[in-house]
Amino acid sequence: MAVNKAQLFVFSAPSGSGKTTIVREVLKCFPGFVFSISATTRKRRSTEKNGVDYFFMSEDEFKQKIDNGEFVEWEKFYDYYYGTIKRLIDENIEKDLCTVFEVDVKGALNIKEAYPNSVLIFIAPPSIEELRKRLIERNTETEEDLRKRIERAEMELDFKDRFDYVVSNIDLELAKKEVKKIIEKERSKEVVSGN
Repeated sequence: MAVNKAQLFVFSAPSGSGKTTIVREVLKCFPGFVFSISATTRKRRSTEKNGVDYFFMSEDEFKQKIDNGEFVEWEKFYDYYYGTIKRLIDENIEKDLCTVFEVDVKGALNIKEAYPNSVLIFIAPPSIEELRKRLIERNTETEEDLRKRIERAEMELDFKDRFDYVVSNIDLELAKKEVKKIIEKERSKEVVSGN
């Protein structure tokens, strides 16, 4: 028996649930973990760096990678493509690195299908009403975008029972502690060598 070294921790949540904040906390508390950088066709914002925030590429380049089977998961959101490059996951596994993902629910399930030992963690908002309030307070959405995000959140919540863990983010500090406990528990599990 050996301790499971290269694990995949996959986080999903409706927009505004606090997922990004929790993922940042995980990366801070577990310094050996690496973040899976997604590829996207959306334009790079002035504060973003290629290969750090995302791998920015043209739609043609992205579609070519889809045709070549290079993505473990991909999806089109709001006119842009997003995906996770399989080769990068495999490289991290070969280096015995734990990888943290922040993807949509369907992407998480695709990762689990490709890597059955992945640990799927769903961050749930206290309620749709609270989620709407948080998104309004962020003041980054148009009325139309807000409507789309709420509709999407309702769809995503339907998938939560297919995750290994569901953490309700009623209190952010408690949610962070709960996620850390989950990771520590999963890290301490022993696995048969060679898996």
